Amino acid sequence: MPARMTTPASLPLTSSQGVTLSDNQNSLRAGTRGPTLMEDFLLQEKITHFDHERIPERVVHARGSAAHGYFECARDCSDWTRASFLSKVGRRTPVFTRFSTVAGGAGSADTPRDVRGFAVKFYTGEGNFDLVGNNIPVFFIQDAIKFPDLVHAVKMEPDRGYPQAASAHDTFWDFISLMPESMHMVMWAISDRTLPRSLRMIDGFGVHTFRLVDAQGVSRFVKFHWRAALGVASTTWDEAVKIAGADPDYHRRDLWESIDRGDFPAWELALQVFDEETAASLPFDVLDATKLIPEELVPLQVVGRMVLDRNPDNFFAETEQVAYCPAHLVPGIDFSDDPLLQGRLFSYTDTQLSRLGGPNFHQLPINQPRCPFHNFQRDAVMQTTRPQGRVNYEPNSLAPEGPRAAAEHGFATWPAPTTGTKVRQRAETFGDHYSQARQFLASLTPPEQRHIVMALAFELGKVTVLAIRERVLGHLAVIDAGLAGLVAERLGQSVPTAEPRPQATVPPQDLPPSPALSQLASRAGGLAGRHLAALLADGADDTLLAAMQRALTQAGARLTLVAEKIGGVHLADGTVQPADQALAGAPSCLFDAVIVLGSETGIATLRQHPAALDWLRDAWRHLKVIGLDPAGALLARTAGMPTDEAVVALTQRKSVETFVQKAAKGKYHAREGAPGTDH
Repeated sequence: MPARMTTPASLPLTSSQGVTLSDNQNSLRAGTRGPTLMEDFLLQEKITHFDHERIPERVVHARGSAAHGYFECARDCSDWTRASFLSKVGRRTPVFTRFSTVAGGAGSADTPRDVRGFAVKFYTGEGNFDLVGNNIPVFFIQDAIKFPDLVHAVKMEPDRGYPQAASAHDTFWDFISLMPESMHMVMWAISDRTLPRSLRMIDGFGVHTFRLVDAQGVSRFVKFHWRAALGVASTTWDEAVKIAGADPDYHRRDLWESIDRGDFPAWELALQVFDEETAASLPFDVLDATKLIPEELVPLQVVGRMVLDRNPDNFFAETEQVAYCPAHLVPGIDFSDDPLLQGRLFSYTDTQLSRLGGPNFHQLPINQPRCPFHNFQRDAVMQTTRPQGRVNYEPNSLAPEGPRAAAEHGFATWPAPTTGTKVRQRAETFGDHYSQARQFLASLTPPEQRHIVMALAFELGKVTVLAIRERVLGHLAVIDAGLAGLVAERLGQSVPTAEPRPQATVPPQDLPPSPALSQLASRAGGLAGRHLAALLADGADDTLLAAMQRALTQAGARLTLVAEKIGGVHLADGTVQPADQALAGAPSCLFDAVIVLGSETGIATLRQHPAALDWLRDAWRHLKVIGLDPAGALLARTAGMPTDEAVVALTQRKSVETFVQKAAKGKYHAREGAPGTDH
């Protein structure tokens, strides 16, 4: 029986009806060994509530992590929009931001290869504005009617219930191979962008083209971009797989702990604003969600900054119950006719009706506007407000003080001219499915291109049906013959030269490369926000360790101390240095760069320890910068680890500076292809 713990200031434990409990350890029984009695209303209440604690998880984006923060306007955008939160420099608007994987369930790991959702709820003075996007600027499909098919294809196959959170299976690639419009998104989806190192190190995109409307009623098109202050960083595939085993909550933990220690993640909000004439001049349709607008054609303009500075008080009440919807707009922002966006306007609200029980989900605290809101909507499941008075309709004469529409400053849909015949067909301007896929590949650095080849070979290597692999190779050949050949070589098959090689409806163009599309070329960060580890053995140089800690702290990084035992090690000066983590629970895949410090005698035990040898082998394989003192070099030789420019000998203060400079450059991609690495 649990010990009864009370303090003088403890609150009385009550039922949900407010009845104080005298005993919370035992059910009501007929005698100490007799049957439990049905009249035990306290047992019934407790068990009944427990049985209903879970609500339906999201069909997609089920696995999420979120935080509170604020958006601060940095540019007066009243020349573009009447939206108040964008109209005054320095104005702060509360936000709640949720990041998520797409394919996996709520209990899946954080690090599969997957698109990441990036949804921001702005609690503006004019109502809530939800910017519901992803960490990739395009999507798989052009029309919302295909969204159920896409999700069914990527989710677990319905007869067998697997694979979880993975696209490397027959049904996904079968669907993709028959949907040429998906080719651009596929290139992004198998790039490094879908293996993020941290949720703090992803960019975000609104995906669709929206409208900004100013106070005079003038409309302009806009695309929304979030740019991570820490830059964009990725893991390798092997690294992501091992992180999933070592810490399935890796991203969630990283976000929570960074905010908890005051290291607040931040993003710039940048806009691409353009008029109808510019849209008409582009070689693609801005209403096509499978296309992006290169920054060279329409530059980004930074208009503000989002900072996440507070963790949720309760995961379920906030992160799980938050309800985002692209239809949540404020005056000054409006929709375009993007057919994927138009379908999402319905889908998100419909989803909340299922998940949250009815139309009153907006009354949940996390979803409530922070500005006053009044209307005549009444009743329904879980009504928590208490409307007063006899009038619940409008127009009325019985409540002249009641809410009325405000034509002067209320939301007014931009009067877009519309003509046409009712049809079920795509615009011809949506027909080019390969040019931007080709442009994306050409814009990447050689390491990023190599990773795409490796990823495609892995994904298609899981596809059991030859015809599906051949169809995908046919698409790749239209994008780039060299890419198709490299993937086919890894698969041990040939690229089709006739059927099933597809015929492009619109001949692909060779668009100029856009360096901004490469995360290594344009979005790499330094050491700020990074997490490094030192594997310590007895006899480690205390002055060298202290110098490393100071240098990394100054660079904005943090250093975790790892030892064979959590109790720590004896340093060279005789002091005991406790470890932050034990070696068994802290593999090197969890860190951005690593060092090893010890003495010749102290390192001897680690040289016999498989986990210590794997610690260095994995750091090498995962392209990390590695710092080794003489004892660490002994461990590396025992592990059979080679050396290169990113393996730094730590002997003095100057070597610490060298290590920090190299670690700030991120992964050492020149190592790829060397023995012990993926190639």
